[in-house]
Amino acid sequence: MKFAIALVAFAASALAQHIEIGTPKNSAKVKAGSKITVEVNRPNSLSGSTEVGIAIGLWPCGGPKGTSKCASVDVSQVLGTVVYTGSYKPAYDSAQPSKPPHQSFEITVPSSFSKGEVSLGVAHLSLIGAGSEPVYEFTNTTLVVS
Repeated sequence: MKFAIALVAFAASALAQHIEIGTPKNSAKVKAGSKITVEVNRPNSLSGSTEVGIAIGLWPCGGPKGTSKCASVDVSQVLGTVVYTGSYKPAYDSAQPSKPPHQSFEITVPSSFSKGEVSLGVAHLSLIGAGSEPVYEFTNTTLVVS
């Protein structure tokens, strides 16, 4: 019984360490060659964590002509064209105290991308708890190149 309780507590603490893409929102329109701001949120949790870093990438779901939809392609672990790799240091914004800790990154949508849907993916690595358990996660959203 104690093992089951410990297992549930560990799973809950790991799930509480997740990241979210705050902006851009799903289906946001972007232009090839333009700069966009990607905000990565990390809601608070009861477990201590150490951020290792993130990678941000863009992957055209429809191939060179943008003919298929991201929903019909498994993009759950695909970064594609990596546009940022490095540290991740989420912090509160005193001007917006209701927002979770976050960090914003300015990236450039490759000018070679055709019109159509692209997956914006973020890979995240952190160390959680007193034992520094490594936790990897991936989240993504769909953007539309117009």
